Amino acid sequence: MQPRADSNYSSARFFPHLHLASLGLLLFLTFLHSLANIARAEPDTWLHGGALFGELKHAKGFDHYPHVNPDAPKGGTFNAATYGGFDSFNPFVVQGRPAAGLTYSGGLLYDTLFEQAVDQPSASYGLIADAYKYSADYGSATYHIDERARWHDGKPITPEDVIWSLEVLKKNQPLYTQYFHNVVKAEKTGEHEVTFTFDIKGNRELPHILGDLPVLPKHWWEGTDANGKQRNIAEPLAEPPLGSGPYRIASFDMGQSIVWERVPDYWAADIGVRKGRYNFDRIKYTYFTDDNAVWEAFKKGGIEDLRRENRSQRWATEYTFPAFEAGDVKRAEFPTSGSETYQGFFFNTRKAKFADPRLREALSLLFDFETMNKNLFYGLYTRTDSYFEGGELQSSGLPQGREKEILESYKDRIDPRVLTEDWKLPVINSASDTRNVQREALRLLKQAGYEFKGGKMLDANGNQFEIEFLGDNPTDERITNPFIANLRRLGIKATLRIVDTAQYKNRLDKFDFDIITGLQRQSLSPGNEQREYWSSKSANSPGARNWAGISDPVVDDLVERIIVAKDREELVALTHALDRVLKWGFYSIPQWHNPSMWFAWWRKLQIPENQPPEAGLDTWSIWIDTAAEKEMER
Repeated sequence: MQPRADSNYSSARFFPHLHLASLGLLLFLTFLHSLANIARAEPDTWLHGGALFGELKHAKGFDHYPHVNPDAPKGGTFNAATYGGFDSFNPFVVQGRPAAGLTYSGGLLYDTLFEQAVDQPSASYGLIADAYKYSADYGSATYHIDERARWHDGKPITPEDVIWSLEVLKKNQPLYTQYFHNVVKAEKTGEHEVTFTFDIKGNRELPHILGDLPVLPKHWWEGTDANGKQRNIAEPLAEPPLGSGPYRIASFDMGQSIVWERVPDYWAADIGVRKGRYNFDRIKYTYFTDDNAVWEAFKKGGIEDLRRENRSQRWATEYTFPAFEAGDVKRAEFPTSGSETYQGFFFNTRKAKFADPRLREALSLLFDFETMNKNLFYGLYTRTDSYFEGGELQSSGLPQGREKEILESYKDRIDPRVLTEDWKLPVINSASDTRNVQREALRLLKQAGYEFKGGKMLDANGNQFEIEFLGDNPTDERITNPFIANLRRLGIKATLRIVDTAQYKNRLDKFDFDIITGLQRQSLSPGNEQREYWSSKSANSPGARNWAGISDPVVDDLVERIIVAKDREELVALTHALDRVLKWGFYSIPQWHNPSMWFAWWRKLQIPENQPPEAGLDTWSIWIDTAAEKEMER
């Protein structure tokens, strides 16, 4: 199932400055989806939600999440800082840079059929649709639209809106092209019902991932703008669109700032997944060019109210400014549970120089995490060593049982070490460790056709091997330059190019890079989205998230088998197998993760206690003390 990078339950969803540099543009990274507990739910039975593990926490019609304050006061302005700029209000096409608050999963403006649960992994509850059901063979699913569901103009949300949304999103957004690939038909089967038909049976995930569909207003998009021009969902948009969500656009300065206002008569305000949440009257995003400027804005106040800190040095040493010492700024760690975000250097294997896995393995050996963690990160980070980091989906040790059987069926088409060796990253704690990995890297580079001569790493034509790392924020220097220094010691000409966010996105969409830092978040139930991450079909699809350009029949086959896995045991075994094949393919170099979320905030923000560990921090449960806000403004 798709990890929703733009809507995980930290502040990542609508506060893009909280990501590391590339995540703000990649958005990528993370849908947590629901998968119904098939053993307990009968086919053709209307369900208010579904959960992968055990029972749903909340019964039909539940009033609110236990961690929220259902009587939280509405009011105040939430200030947020973000990077780059924007030139469009259409997040569903590759072209353009959508404004903060808009994501390809809907964002603040558009509701989805179902809402991902904040306090339970891989669970969801009704939003636009108040119930769904699926056929016994998993060949179709029907969603019932809540009769209260309304657009901001007061018109009801209809089955026609849902059908149109599926069609245009599959056509224009690479994510949905792959994600809903097997959905071949959507039709109105009742006054408030839509039935989706699939070209595959037995895919137990498909009936449920339709809940993540953002629903768009067909009547608005097929209309004309103030100048009489026909709107086009396939193009960037310069006017604020009609929505159905908790907020709408109040004002904007194109590329510089945008203000969202709470919809006072929001149709879903008292539904269980929304009550006590989305409490700010206004949300203002201000754009900045780099992280240091954002940091200075946070310390000053009035421009950024909540900050997720991603720099260990800053967390350890720089919270000494006057507002913090005076108690006006608070901070805390919020432990998380479940899967971790994968962060790594991704090789662009579409380029001939990265085609040989021996070369990619050699470069991986030269990444010295231990020294960086000690000297730069104050020992606060943990090395990542799996694409499915954290939990039962992460492979480790030697393959056993069903996992081994699966891999043996590919033994003539995969690296033999997949079956015989435990994949491990080098640990560099001494000068001798450094020399050992350098020797091994030189051996692999020689096998790949390179020669170290005259202080340079030369290819077969006598040209020095060159690498350009691509980034979009000066903070990329901090995590990339130590690695560049290690590469240069072996005669590799390595450089870092920092570009603005617009150019970065353009180059990323076109796969015009050597190496980038990418982030991907996996859910506890991988499925259809794996096609976009790893499959041949997405390798050359502009805007897709197969950044490495992986095109491997074995990977393709494992992905398809994961999608139709007959039970949890088979799913786990197949995911372990995929994880191993990817790791031994050396398509990226794993970096690190933080088991906790670090947040700092100005005291006007009121954060409910007992935040769900599945979320770390549910930012939409926060409200504003307007009296404290007025004090701060004086």
